[in-house]
Amino acid sequence: MIFAPTELTPAEERLRHEVREFLAAELPPDFRPGLGLGGRHDPEFSRRLAARGWVGMAIPTRYGGGGATPVERFVVVEELLAAGAPILAHWVAERQTAPTLLAFGTQEQREWFLPRIAAGECWFSLGMSEPDAGSDLASVRTAATKVDGGWLVNGTKIWTSAAHLNHFFVVLCRTSPAEDRHQGLSQLIVDLHAPGLKVSPIHYLDGGHHFNEVVFDDVFVPDDRVLGEVGAGWHQVTSELAYERSGPDRYLSVFGLLKAFVAEFGDSFDEARRAAVGRASAKLWTIRQLSLAVARSLERGAAPAVEAALVKDIGTLYEQEVVEVLRHVAGQEIDPGGAGMFERLLAEAVQTAPAFTLRGGTTEVLRSIAAKGLTGARR
Repeated sequence: MIFAPTELTPAEERLRHEVREFLAAELPPDFRPGLGLGGRHDPEFSRRLAARGWVGMAIPTRYGGGGATPVERFVVVEELLAAGAPILAHWVAERQTAPTLLAFGTQEQREWFLPRIAAGECWFSLGMSEPDAGSDLASVRTAATKVDGGWLVNGTKIWTSAAHLNHFFVVLCRTSPAEDRHQGLSQLIVDLHAPGLKVSPIHYLDGGHHFNEVVFDDVFVPDDRVLGEVGAGWHQVTSELAYERSGPDRYLSVFGLLKAFVAEFGDSFDEARRAAVGRASAKLWTIRQLSLAVARSLERGAAPAVEAALVKDIGTLYEQEVVEVLRHVAGQEIDPGGAGMFERLLAEAVQTAPAFTLRGGTTEVLRSIAAKGLTGARR
């Protein structure tokens, strides 16, 4: 694994300040930041962001995007996440679906989807995990059977973020039997409002609704919605995960909580609180440098899947650690209806942080990927 040290260029730093000025103007003084998974679902904010050219930044200009580099996108996303901005509406489409369409989609798919994604008008979810497969994507059982003009899909997906709000999702399914379970998989673009498709909520402990179970009962998907090559789904989805696993969302989910803690207790820090914030800040900067290194690698055209897996593992464990450490040093009861911002965010974080190590691959799967990568490098 290679994490080459890198810094932002002067142009990239100027971009950072532009985003900060935009957020200062757009977000009200009493704005409550979102924690994790890109913040809250706000289509109007996504459209205003798109009008500045900050949605679909890596999409080429001929498809309505900004033609920006992965690092320029990194800068914008880092600022949005640090502010807890409400970017969930366009989040998956911009982060993951657009690069996948560029890499594997047909020209017709690119021309239809990419301008809509760049405008903040077309929202995607991911259809990967299943009840009996979890992060072991090679074990998926959702099956697509070839019929005249398309495919009939049957099965179940779980932990599908914002499926109750979004328009489409890219579904990994089995299109043919194979002795090697990594073969015979394909990706389909499925309309989340298609006949035969049922979306059911999976509630957080606090009653919040972000994840869903999606059940397919003979859902028809036309041939022109096959993404990439039939049978090449494993290769496509593993290369796609480099975008999902390595970004700032893997270490900034609880940054708003850390900021609120400093704002509330900073004038009366004892040694324990000072040490807790110091350790959290040092770890944050280290993980941030690893994530930035992956973005530079993507900029050079590499597919750093192993490095991305390591960043995701370290980052999400860090996020959970921050929640527990701040809960301990704050020394107060958890109160979702508390008067202060820190109290409210802490209650939300305690109830949602267990999901951090589920999304994008469990800890065990990610460490297996990293271990195999290191073993292969030594041979």
